[in-house]
Amino acid sequence: MGEPTEQDSVSARASAAGGAGARAVGRSGSGGEGDPAARAPSASGIEMNQLVLPPDTNVLGTAFGGVVMSWIDICAAMAAQRHARSVVVTASMDQLDFIAPIRAGHIVNLRAMVNYCGRTSMEVGVRVESEDPLTGERAHAASAYLTFVALDAAGRPRPVPPVAPETREERLRFEEARARRQQRLALAAERRRLAEVHRAALEGADA
Repeated sequence: MGEPTEQDSVSARASAAGGAGARAVGRSGSGGEGDPAARAPSASGIEMNQLVLPPDTNVLGTAFGGVVMSWIDICAAMAAQRHARSVVVTASMDQLDFIAPIRAGHIVNLRAMVNYCGRTSMEVGVRVESEDPLTGERAHAASAYLTFVALDAAGRPRPVPPVAPETREERLRFEEARARRQQRLALAAERRRLAEVHRAALEGADA
């Protein structure tokens, strides 16, 4: 990710920076309005837990995908807000993979961290695990990547501190996130090109 205009101009909804059983992990960092200091990914780390209740499940007794998505969005929003120290909005959920079902009565553990930052936008990775509280068995249930934009008091995109990866794993996530940003920008450019071609074809047909 970085400074894609489709992210910075998006009219996204505000993400609630809260959630059941949520706690910060890693260093708290410092920050405030306009703080340019680079921050380690671990400074944005958030861990959140949810219990899967009957209203959260479908007829198969597994969690609705939309419910899991909402938990992912909340957890990721807290990580983004912690990094930016400002209000953030969800710009996109670029990738969400459901890997294993999450069953009623299981404990859902979500961990989020900022992987990469542009000028005003942040990519946050979220890992979701499901735990059977009776056996302690855990399974990787889902993974997702989301993009958030930081806003100032007037609701305009504002700069965020850069990410300074410190470990080998953080550097790998940083490079992978940068590659995903290039893919997003290329896809956005191709969509604009196709829209122009389609518009020109329609105008030619009406002439």
